[in-house]
Amino acid sequence: MTTLTWHLKPFTDLTTPELYALLQLRSEVFVVEQTCPFQDMDGQDQAAYHLLGYSPDGELAAYSRLFGAGVTYPEASIGRVVTSPRHRRGGAGRALLHESIAALERLFGQQPIQIGAQHYLQTFYESFGFVQEGPGYLEDGIPHIHMLRP
Repeated sequence: MTTLTWHLKPFTDLTTPELYALLQLRSEVFVVEQTCPFQDMDGQDQAAYHLLGYSPDGELAAYSRLFGAGVTYPEASIGRVVTSPRHRRGGAGRALLHESIAALERLFGQQPIQIGAQHYLQTFYESFGFVQEGPGYLEDGIPHIHMLRP
């Protein structure tokens, strides 16, 4: 597994190249790869902390955005969890979620974490202590479930 270098920044501290890279990665995966045209820039990036994981060659390999309680859910939350197709199957996704949880705890203390997960990733999130909360739902035509890590 390739070791990633992590950077955690509020929106106002992102550089233009960092912002471009994270938007490019989100578009590559959520819009193009998943063939799901949706409004990715939803006005919530400004309230988020952005976790960027870089490969040794400087490519943005993994990314998520983190929110304190009361911003997107009553609980703290993790969203836009994404790994580059070029860095999958080597543990980047597991490293990203582990670092996302740890970063949330450093920022806001240990507390419940809520996510809106794509249904096919349920087992992955369960391996980190998340449990399904309520029925599934469609978001932009993709099956999702709410999950909580108590």
